[in-house]
Amino acid sequence: MKPTKLIRKMLKTVLDGCSKVGKTSLIMSLVSEEFPDEVPLRAEEITIPADVTPERVPTHIVDYSEAEQSDEQLYQEISKANVICIVYSVNNKKSIEKVTSHWIPLINDRTDKDSRVPLILVGNKSDLVEHSSMETILPIMNQYQDIETCVECSAKNLKNISELFYYAQKAVLHPTGPLYCPEQKELKPSCIKSLTRIFKVSDLDNDGILNDNELNFFQRTCFNTPLAPQALEDVKNVVRRNMADGVKDNGLSLKGFLFLHTLFIQRGRHETTWTVLRRFGYDDDLELTQEYLFPMIKMPPDCTTELNHNAYLFLQSVFDKHDKDRDCALSPDEVKDLFKVFPYMPWGPDVNHTVCTNEQGWITYQGYLSQWTLTTYLDVQRSLEYLGYLGYSIIYEQESQAAAITVTRNKRIDLQKKQTQRSVFRCNVLGGRGSGKSAFLQAFLGKNLQGQRRIREDHKSFYAISTTYVYGQEKYLLLHEVMPDFDFLSEADLACDVVCLVYDINNPGSFEYCAKVYKQYFIDSKTPCVVIAAKSDLHEVRQHHSLSPHEFCRKHKLHPPQPFTCSMAEAPNKDIYTRLTTMAMYPHSRLRCMCASNRCTYCLCQNLLKLELLRSIKAQLRRVLFNRHMAQADLKNSTFWLRASVGATVFAVLGFAMYRALLKQR
Repeated sequence: MKPTKLIRKMLKTVLDGCSKVGKTSLIMSLVSEEFPDEVPLRAEEITIPADVTPERVPTHIVDYSEAEQSDEQLYQEISKANVICIVYSVNNKKSIEKVTSHWIPLINDRTDKDSRVPLILVGNKSDLVEHSSMETILPIMNQYQDIETCVECSAKNLKNISELFYYAQKAVLHPTGPLYCPEQKELKPSCIKSLTRIFKVSDLDNDGILNDNELNFFQRTCFNTPLAPQALEDVKNVVRRNMADGVKDNGLSLKGFLFLHTLFIQRGRHETTWTVLRRFGYDDDLELTQEYLFPMIKMPPDCTTELNHNAYLFLQSVFDKHDKDRDCALSPDEVKDLFKVFPYMPWGPDVNHTVCTNEQGWITYQGYLSQWTLTTYLDVQRSLEYLGYLGYSIIYEQESQAAAITVTRNKRIDLQKKQTQRSVFRCNVLGGRGSGKSAFLQAFLGKNLQGQRRIREDHKSFYAISTTYVYGQEKYLLLHEVMPDFDFLSEADLACDVVCLVYDINNPGSFEYCAKVYKQYFIDSKTPCVVIAAKSDLHEVRQHHSLSPHEFCRKHKLHPPQPFTCSMAEAPNKDIYTRLTTMAMYPHSRLRCMCASNRCTYCLCQNLLKLELLRSIKAQLRRVLFNRHMAQADLKNSTFWLRASVGATVFAVLGFAMYRALLKQR
């Protein structure tokens, strides 16, 4: 990502002041580079092209004439100005007095209090006096914070004419007001807060200091050039001479970092601080811009969002940076430290019951990545915002944090091609009240019933996410508990990759809800459905529905109800979650268990394995045929390749025969 600059289409500078102080002469001397013999009452409005200004911003200069313009015209120009130059004559005390008695109050009355226009005091006609007016002007500058600077010049001698308009540009593009308090001679709280975040983002190992490598990375990131070793030492020596704890272990501490920026501003180099702030996404009000936090990302319908490999590497580095005790879990203090670069705490107590935690209830490394995966899947804009706070685009030198996101292809294409590259699959869990949905979610996180009873009501989560392995591939399964409102299920309640219908085998009225939901919403759907017979450790009672759960599943060609319980001393069994992920990955596989047993796991997995074997055989055959074709075109030794192709064909036929044998095995 390139260093950012404030982009302005036009910078408007208005010259105000009493008559006869030389406003018009200043403009004409700037344009013609010589003092005019005849000065009109008012100069024409001029525009200085961007390519001749230091900041590459076109500047529109407007003159004001009390003789030619009305008060209303003056007010309009003030309201449209980006910066106002109040011109006085250094040899005219009355014009100096009017700066405070007339012009500053007039301008303040005509501008919004929250967005005051920066002011430049311009002392013209310095060629007519031998003394400076600064002794008179400095108290005025200290009294009014809107005054950026003061410059003495001479339209006749062309003294400081170009500098005047450079300072005017600088006052708009690099204002001092948001950064520094001249009365207290220190940075403002909002500036300290912003620079502290920048320091923490740049402190890649989180040891509280910027070492030489981190300082060079920071320098290269902000200014496109590294610091020479001697220049680096010179910077640290300046801090050492002025601040006892500014340099620690030969690295720059936060206090030293803040002192350097204070020094830049005090020496009139506040553009340096602004370059840093804008590179890290800040606007004129020291707020992170919407463009930085929420970059554009195209999201076609029926697609999902996931983090890509680089994003996971970045998040892993952030975790390692804050896992001080190296226990592969984040303690509450470590979580708090991680989110210090955020303006608010993004994770509430419900997160600890959404992802995997250790015995102390702290979020594990796997749980940490799972929560990021969940956020990206459910609310990609929030994920972009969070990555922005952490400085992803800066650390990984990307245009924006949108580079961390993968938008999956349309689900219909996955169904047509009968394969998917997605890593996150959503399972909506439906069931009546008290059926065991919440327990089903928490069991996925390894919590038995005893552990679940310790969860406070206001800390409960309707989501649970963790990893499962399907044919050796790590996938994320996202469980979402849908509130039991049969009369209305939204599109979000129905949009998923697999559905769980949970009923309580000990409650005779529990299955009725599952049957109604299935017949109304999923009977004609392509979404796979699984019926979960929860609380299987209890006595099973007859359900009030006209068909028993087994008969219902058989009639609608569903797998038999899968028994489930988490009422045991050890961690719950997770086989059912692997099966759900498998069905979500292969929704096109409508193979049903035809055995008399109530257990369908073996048949489902064996059938899917057969499909995988068949795909492997077909792929091998295609490769062999392709190689044979290429060999015939390029090589003359056809006898050898003919034998090879015959052998490959025999291999493919034998493989297909093995597949047929597996089909007949049962």
